[in-house]
Amino acid sequence: MDFTRLRLLVELERLGTMAAVSEVTGMSTSAVSKHLAILERETGVPLLVPEGRRVRLTPAGRRLAEHAVDILARVEAARSEFTGEGAPAGRVDLVMYTSAAPIVLPAVRRLRRDHPGIDIHLVEHESEQALELLQNGGADLGVVYQYSLLPRIFPGTLTVYPVGTEDLLLSQPSKGADSRTLTRRRLRELADAAWIASPYRGDEEALVQRMCADAGFTPRIVHRIDTLGLFEELVAAGAGVGVVPRLSAMTRRGVAHAPLGELGGVRQVYLAGRTGEWAWRPVRVVARYLHRSAREVLDGVPELPGFD
Repeated sequence: MDFTRLRLLVELERLGTMAAVSEVTGMSTSAVSKHLAILERETGVPLLVPEGRRVRLTPAGRRLAEHAVDILARVEAARSEFTGEGAPAGRVDLVMYTSAAPIVLPAVRRLRRDHPGIDIHLVEHESEQALELLQNGGADLGVVYQYSLLPRIFPGTLTVYPVGTEDLLLSQPSKGADSRTLTRRRLRELADAAWIASPYRGDEEALVQRMCADAGFTPRIVHRIDTLGLFEELVAAGAGVGVVPRLSAMTRRGVAHAPLGELGGVRQVYLAGRTGEWAWRPVRVVARYLHRSAREVLDGVPELPGFD
């Protein structure tokens, strides 16, 4: 099978229309159509079916596109090994969640100094939306997370690499607070407290619900706040308690933090990207720099295999 035709099939699966494939490849729509017709004859099974004025992939077409992602990734990896002498250059769209800034911003600063040919564009999204953006081609690389007690099912079209963990903390008014690792007994003492949760991070609220259920009560979610400064101000005012990751915790008068320990687990951080994207040198270079930054602020950072 011709690699160009496989790439066109992957782009059609990603973008959805012949016109969009034509735009990103520079081919005419008739040329794209002819290449895909040849690919269909080569495979001997229908890959496309008409749907109004458009076409859509058959189940066989979608399956071949999945294989093509891996095939093209291997081809690009081989090319990269032999053409990796020059300085990496190109645009990398990096999606991140807000509190990943201590990982991302130092990496961006170093990349601007060491590899000025790499043009990084940042976009901020929570991890669920970031994974969708990566799947549909809206981003090349992502810094995403999951809670260890609430693992995600990562999409099969993405490859993810763990880059470390961070502790989760109970943010509480400092008056009479105990900053030792939280126990079930102390958590039960907060059964009547007003809890704070984000209006956008459903997994955060799910973690609070699970943690409190394990201690024998249902938390009373009173405030839905996403701005960290306002979150901590409410805590300092004695108006609520909540869960905050260590990298997000602010030192503020009137606020104390206690590690959740095994009651809440940890937040696990990953680098994510479409399987076929990892072979592109700029993505790999950015990933290395993010991994380096993660070593400085996260716990249990593993090696990044094959990225030397």
